[in-house]
Amino acid sequence: MQEITEKELDITKNVRAIEWLKSELLGSVTLLYRSILKGSEEHILDALAGAVLTVYLLGRRLGISFARLDTKVKSMVHQSIIEEHQLEKWYGDLSAFERHLTGNRSKI
Repeated sequence: MQEITEKELDITKNVRAIEWLKSELLGSVTLLYRSILKGSEEHILDALAGAVLTVYLLGRRLGISFARLDTKVKSMVHQSIIEEHQLEKWYGDLSAFERHLTGNRSKI
């Protein structure tokens, strides 16, 4: 019988964590839809925060650092502003989010 190495255990554990986080993300989205239907702001906030947290943790398990994910999000927000994303044109949401990300929150 072949012994399982510590590296193999780590890989297996990581795969299980990734699968668990994927299901957590789906659960957060499901909770968000239900919360929107019920109109509960606190439940909506919980679902959104849970989804964001899960995305960051899933990224880390997939080898993407928090900082790299932050950088990518900032880049995408900036690019969407330049390309005049519809939500930016209608509401200025992306500019507000960019100010939030850069710490310039006076106009949010």
